[in-house]
Amino acid sequence: MEKDSCFKDATKKVDEITAIASKRGFFFQTADIYGGKAGFFTYGHLGKALKSNWEKLWKRNIVALDDNFYEIQSNNILPEPVFKASGHIENFNDPLTECKKCHFRFRADQFLEDKGLYEENLTIQKMSDVIKKQKLKCPRCGGELSEVKWFNMMFPVAIGFGGEKAYLSPETAQAAYLAFKQEFEATRKKLPLGIAIIDKAYRNEISPRQLFFRLREFSQAELQIFFDPERIDEHEKFNEIKDYKLKLKLGKNTQEISCEEANKKLKIPRFYLYYAAKVQQFYLNTLKIPKEKFRLRELGEEERAFYNKIHFDIEVMLETFCGFKEVGGIHYRTDHDLKGHSEVSGKNLEIFYDNKKILPHVLELSFGIDRNIWMLLDVFYTIGKEGSMFKFPSILSPYKTAILPLVNKEGMDKIAQDIYNELKKELPAFYDESGSVGRRYARNDEIGTPFCITIDGETLKDHTVTIRDRDTTEQIRVKISNLKETLKKLILGEIKFREVGKLINTKKQ
Repeated sequence: MEKDSCFKDATKKVDEITAIASKRGFFFQTADIYGGKAGFFTYGHLGKALKSNWEKLWKRNIVALDDNFYEIQSNNILPEPVFKASGHIENFNDPLTECKKCHFRFRADQFLEDKGLYEENLTIQKMSDVIKKQKLKCPRCGGELSEVKWFNMMFPVAIGFGGEKAYLSPETAQAAYLAFKQEFEATRKKLPLGIAIIDKAYRNEISPRQLFFRLREFSQAELQIFFDPERIDEHEKFNEIKDYKLKLKLGKNTQEISCEEANKKLKIPRFYLYYAAKVQQFYLNTLKIPKEKFRLRELGEEERAFYNKIHFDIEVMLETFCGFKEVGGIHYRTDHDLKGHSEVSGKNLEIFYDNKKILPHVLELSFGIDRNIWMLLDVFYTIGKEGSMFKFPSILSPYKTAILPLVNKEGMDKIAQDIYNELKKELPAFYDESGSVGRRYARNDEIGTPFCITIDGETLKDHTVTIRDRDTTEQIRVKISNLKETLKKLILGEIKFREVGKLINTKKQ
């Protein structure tokens, strides 16, 4: 009963978020006028702004961790040998079953999970056996289901007239491995070397679902950190985070443990722990995800990819999915990728560093951008005094401020327009003059605008305006001459709202 209640609440919240998303311009189904296709979404103007703000913060807090970390831009189409070397052609598969009657295809593991029959690490033969034993039928027409088989999820592409085979890249990481040696030579010939990429990836999901968590075209932000494996248990800044407590899920238990303890008791290397701490700080301190909603979950040997020696998923509790969901990962990939590309290409990717030849190992910090955007919509959606609203941290909000003339007469609209024209040079601002001021507050709350500026009769007398705080609906008056700097400090969290000026009494407008 409790589970049914959770799913009911989750469905209601999903419906409310998607309704606002469509109405206000966060995201839409791609090609909706043609019926759309599962696994494809278009970001509207607000969604694109939210996504861009997340990416800027990721660069500022993750890529900027080291002066020897750089962002590159590669191609989304890569030749077939790349994916032979990476193992994608052989291993990048999902279990598929097909209805023999209507030929509807879907993922066998998800089908069994929905029936409460899926167990971890089931082989395709065991999945077939369960389907036969339980006499499961096609969910569409009731027809007989085929044997489960592997389905490769990559999109093949023919290059040129001769039809040379290539693929749309199913992950952005491979581009970093291909560029590693050239970047090493072009930069400082130092390790660790970080190569960051924000780009699209493509996976031909059999049956996309769960909104932004199973897409056929999606965005990733990844940082591949190449380092000397002999130095994995050291980091020059480890002392800065040694007492910092990580929230780790180990097996069935979740615990908070300092980085120093995790190194000594759990034998997790210092190099890995430093970046795990920085990732957690990014979510808790920058994105303002509540601590109780965050964890780093360890994947065991059977669950993680065979080339990952250490693997923690970044997980956030989402009410829309009734539990913790993966939004990224921290993966120690060893030298798997560079070794594979060396063998298939015939090119030696070793470097000479620290008076020796080495093939660097890789620590990967991987983030699903679209999943992170849905995470923000889920975590910060609430019902406020004026109705539905997103309580985004100010630095994430698509618009930082809205300028509202109380009425479009007596010169208020002219002053409001002048203020808007000045503010928008430095801050994402929105001008709103339609409807009652109460309705305009509600509209801006709904899209997450943290501060509304109202120009009223007092403005004409003393050149002051009101600033309204989205989260509390409290208002203060400030001089127009101080407005821009005050807003900047509020957005950056350098001052608290009540420190700006005296609170004013407001009447319902």
